[in-house]
Amino acid sequence: MAQPAERAYYRFVVLFFNCLLTFGSYFCFDIPSVLQDQFQGNLTCPNATVINGTVDCVEGLGMSPQQYNLLYAIYAWTNAVVVIIAGFLIDKLGNRFGVFLFSFLCVLGSSLFALGSHFKGTPYLLPLMLTGRLLFGSGNGSLTIVQNRITAFWFKGKELALAFGLTLAFSRLGSVLNFFLTQKFEDKYGMQWTLWGGAILCVLGFISAIIVSALDKVGMRQLGLDGAIQEESRKVRIQDVKLLSLRYWLLVLTIMFFYNGIFPFIADASKFIQDKYSGYSQKEAAYIAGAVYDSSLVLSASVGILIDYVGLRGIFALTCAVLTLPVFGLLAFTFVPPLVSTIWLGVTYSFAAASMWPSIPLVVPQATLGTAMGLATSIQMVGIGVSNLVVGQILGTKSSETKIPLWRWQRMMIFMLANTISCIVTSVLLNIVDHRQGGTLNKTTKRSGQGERDSDREPLTQGEEEQNDDEDDGAVRSRSINS
Repeated sequence: MAQPAERAYYRFVVLFFNCLLTFGSYFCFDIPSVLQDQFQGNLTCPNATVINGTVDCVEGLGMSPQQYNLLYAIYAWTNAVVVIIAGFLIDKLGNRFGVFLFSFLCVLGSSLFALGSHFKGTPYLLPLMLTGRLLFGSGNGSLTIVQNRITAFWFKGKELALAFGLTLAFSRLGSVLNFFLTQKFEDKYGMQWTLWGGAILCVLGFISAIIVSALDKVGMRQLGLDGAIQEESRKVRIQDVKLLSLRYWLLVLTIMFFYNGIFPFIADASKFIQDKYSGYSQKEAAYIAGAVYDSSLVLSASVGILIDYVGLRGIFALTCAVLTLPVFGLLAFTFVPPLVSTIWLGVTYSFAAASMWPSIPLVVPQATLGTAMGLATSIQMVGIGVSNLVVGQILGTKSSETKIPLWRWQRMMIFMLANTISCIVTSVLLNIVDHRQGGTLNKTTKRSGQGERDSDREPLTQGEEEQNDDEDDGAVRSRSINS
């Protein structure tokens, strides 16, 4: 009689709780973006007046644009450092260690961030909130890596694309609900309760971590694989990082430059829409900014299945970068309704996430996947952190500016364009190198003949034929928080 772990329903129960791991943290991540006016609002508004139905003064935490963008920059920097160590530790110590540690850091960081809002007008506000984002960043990106490994273990073949698509869709559901619900909640209950609400959702992720860890442990014992996986983990060596291929590094740079134009833009999109386009309230601007995530939520599963079926990941990566160029051009130089640009950006973002991140397992051995993913996420976050700082400098440092001049916003969009052009350059080089080394990334499903193979660790210097054996394992589709 088959053990429960061998039945299909068991895998999907594991998948459900695995999806909930990052639902709350994705919701919590972009709360500052929705409440940007409150974060940068004046400490008091004693003489506020209403003009055309709009209050000319917003009471808030009194942050400058530079301080506000620092909330995102410190998240990215911390993530950049921690995920390298986290990826190796997860490969070495296993999923259950990682899922407990990193979900707890999300709870601790989001709670400290919410606590900081109680110190408005004091010197403790910014240090507390930055520390909270630091701890939150330490947990969230790393939690995504362990989430990938759990999904990759329990789902094989055709189910794998669907499993990763659903995992990403659940995460993006958290982002979408944030843009739809946070402003309404803040209007009714205030900023402090809103931030604590985000922390409570991170607790949901910690509870899911306990459940998925138990399911994972019981399931592996029933399958008789617990000991074998622990033995495989002992073979992982940190020295393997030095031998990662040129294709891997070009792929990582392509990911970094693409995301440099996505997350820094979303962080300031609500304020940008209100400043440049007339007639949008803060709530409406948040909805439009959130359309990037709306598109990703709707398309994630279907786009993932499509790319997994068609292949051509390198071509898709290049195409996404090229098609993103007009988005920032429209935002910088025209007054085309912003919803057009955010939906457009959401579509290219969905295809990029489904083609770029899942390409990593195709160019690294399976045994070092966690380490490679951690390093890729680290470089991505360094880029995003630097971009957030640059954007903060471009937009200015004075909190007294109720409306940022359009020429500053235009310079910001030109900076986004520069990142996108860099992404095009690296993706072209990636396709050239891949073609010379056998065209692994651009194989179609029929040509690649993907099959299940054992993923025993092998040296990275073995040459392309041996490496391709590991690469074909690369139906494993991985993603990041930051996907």
